[in-house]
Amino acid sequence: MSAAAEGADTVYKSVGPDGRIIYSQEPPAGGKVAKTLNFSNLPSTPMPESVLRYRDQLEKSMQKKLSEAGKPREFVQPTLFTAQWCGYCRQAKAYLAERRVRYQEYDIDTADGMRAYIESGSGRGVPVLLWKGQKVRGFSRSAYDAALGASR
Repeated sequence: MSAAAEGADTVYKSVGPDGRIIYSQEPPAGGKVAKTLNFSNLPSTPMPESVLRYRDQLEKSMQKKLSEAGKPREFVQPTLFTAQWCGYCRQAKAYLAERRVRYQEYDIDTADGMRAYIESGSGRGVPVLLWKGQKVRGFSRSAYDAALGASR
């Protein structure tokens, strides 16, 4: 995923030739956009200073591995990065449960969770939802619906 796509706040909804709904961070090649969704400044919880320091130290120790990989880690199912102290994370998990979405959860307060968070190229707050090249930082029902649209 390119740096431009990774930070994109716009999602395009279009209908493919087979009638399936497609959500993408790129406008469709045919130019027929059914709907444009703009997501910015979604509610999220910034990481406390202690977690940021730990993240920075771990990222430095992982620098060689990250540079060899060349691109952020890809996940095989919807992936949600959370923390127990994050209220928006609880809302995101409740919403995914309500929609009966199966997902992999990583708690960034664990070593494995923080490593995966860094490998995914995620930022400085939680929750973060990753799925099929989409990255949603923060939580809103409409943003999650757009990101998960391809899986339902």
